[in-house]
Amino acid sequence: MPRPSWDEYFMAIAEHVADRATCMRRSIGAVLVKDKRILATGYNGVPAGLAHCDEAGCIREQRAIPSGTQHELCRGIHAEQNAVIQAARHGIPIDGATAYCTHQPCVLCAKILINAGVVEIVFREAYPDALAEEMIAEAGIVCTRFTSGEPE
Repeated sequence: MPRPSWDEYFMAIAEHVADRATCMRRSIGAVLVKDKRILATGYNGVPAGLAHCDEAGCIREQRAIPSGTQHELCRGIHAEQNAVIQAARHGIPIDGATAYCTHQPCVLCAKILINAGVVEIVFREAYPDALAEEMIAEAGIVCTRFTSGEPE
């Protein structure tokens, strides 16, 4: 079996991290990497110590909130946000890092990644958010869709 490229390796880890997600709608994982070293990981789910949505119920489902809207009406935190939070909690600088994400970041995560100093985003699944795409491009962050083992 051929050895995976670095992008394949880190994307596979992001997908594995997503297995820990507690969101009832979508499982998302993120890995922050610099100099081929994992700095932090994150998956989407509720804050530590709170009841998961499968126990407390999904606010977004209950209120029929469409995907990509009203992000604040959710018990969960996005995977990219959790990865940045984990790095901050443990004093790990992420300036200059690459974010490997199972899904293209939303505008909230895009703004956080920009301010955290992330210089590249590699994602597998598209998530249509025009404002996120515009802001990432304006910030000069390289954003690449990863498919079939190689970035597009």
